[in-house]
Amino acid sequence: MPKRGFCSLILLSLAVATSPRPLQAAVAGGIRAVTRPSADVMLSFVQPGRIVFLPFKEGDTIKADQVLVRQDDAAEQIQLAQLKAQAEDTTQIRAAEASLAQKKVDLAKLEKAAASNAATTLEVEHARLDVTIAELSLQLAQFEHEQAIRKYQELEARIKNMQIASPIDGKIEQIAVEVGESVNALADAIRVVRTDPLWIDAPVPLQERSRLSLGIPAHIQIVEAGLGAETLEGRVIFVGTVADAASGTLRVRIEVPNKTGRPAGEHVLVSF
Repeated sequence: MPKRGFCSLILLSLAVATSPRPLQAAVAGGIRAVTRPSADVMLSFVQPGRIVFLPFKEGDTIKADQVLVRQDDAAEQIQLAQLKAQAEDTTQIRAAEASLAQKKVDLAKLEKAAASNAATTLEVEHARLDVTIAELSLQLAQFEHEQAIRKYQELEARIKNMQIASPIDGKIEQIAVEVGESVNALADAIRVVRTDPLWIDAPVPLQERSRLSLGIPAHIQIVEAGLGAETLEGRVIFVGTVADAASGTLRVRIEVPNKTGRPAGEHVLVSF
């Protein structure tokens, strides 16, 4: 081969080797991965009880903070009403305040009388002691009222734990309880998922780490749909900081809008 031709071949090989290329794994078409919900929550009760309220069915769309299922809390509601009345009652505080005010008036009168020798020192000291006792009685009434409020708030929290509210907007994927059924604490009750957006955790080769950054676009090809299908568009929202030593890959999370309601769990090819 002529020397000039041999040199040209070497230069061409170097140009190909150093030219920019899309990020992809050894698999043709991109990095293999699987879509998953951006939120997937299995909800449970924290105490045993009997189910009395379950207005939804599997597949229903729900909003965050919406009550999905509730245990029987009839007895607790009666107790709550009693504690609420006690927490709102200030009779003892007002009575203690009135008593203290009267004791202060009596003390002032005795001190005035003692100044003109119309009352003894012992009478004045007793009156001062009565004022001190009345002040302590008022403090005790205020303390007991605060405790009544705390007991009311404690039962409110316990009753709240007898119901399950959705922590996210999403859909009910699974219901594992029925009305009338008694359930144990921490047993699976209801599963809520959010599939818009979808998430994809792609194992990207470690040598490509320097070319990854948050926000860069990602192209998603559904494997089952074939090569001619429409490519979904996503963006990188997380780049791992710990590589998998066995495979030499780094976990990269892609967020993909899912307005059409594609199911999670599809096999995809990811390229950047």
